[in-house]
Amino acid sequence: MALDHFSRLHRQRIDDCLSAQLESLPAMAPRLRDAMSYGLLLGGKRVRPFLVYAVGEMLGVKSELLDGPAAAVECIHAYSLLHDDLRRGQPTVHKAFDEGTAILAGDALQTLAFSILADHPMPDSLMANRVRMLSTLARASGYLGMCGGQA
Repeated sequence: MALDHFSRLHRQRIDDCLSAQLESLPAMAPRLRDAMSYGLLLGGKRVRPFLVYAVGEMLGVKSELLDGPAAAVECIHAYSLLHDDLRRGQPTVHKAFDEGTAILAGDALQTLAFSILADHPMPDSLMANRVRMLSTLARASGYLGMCGGQA
C-alpha cells in the first residue's frame, strides 16, 4: 500500500474512532464535550496515531486492536496542545470557549486517553500489554515526561 493511501486511510480511521469516543460521552457537560471535540478534532496531521498504525502493521497487529492505543496517544497530544497554548497565550480553545473550559477540556482529554486504552476491546492474551501501555502512557505524559518537560 502506498504511503499516501495508508495515511489517508488511517487518518479517517482515527478521526472516526475519536469522534465515536466523544459521542459516547454522556451529555452531562455539553460545553466541555464541545471544547474537547474542538481541541481534538479540529485538524492536525495525526502523525502519532499514524505511527501507531504503521508499527502495528509491521508487527502484524490488526488495525482494530490499534484503534485504542492510537486514539489514546492522540488524546494525550491534544491535551498537551490545549495546556501548552494556554501557557504560551496562543488563541485556540481558550479563545473559542474560555480558559477554565480549555483547562478542563485538556484534563478531560488526558483522562479520556487512559479510559480508551483501559477499555478498548483486546484479547485476554494482551492484558499484560495493556497494563504496560497504561504505565508507559502515564510516565510519558506525567512528571517524568511531558508535564515535567513543560515545567
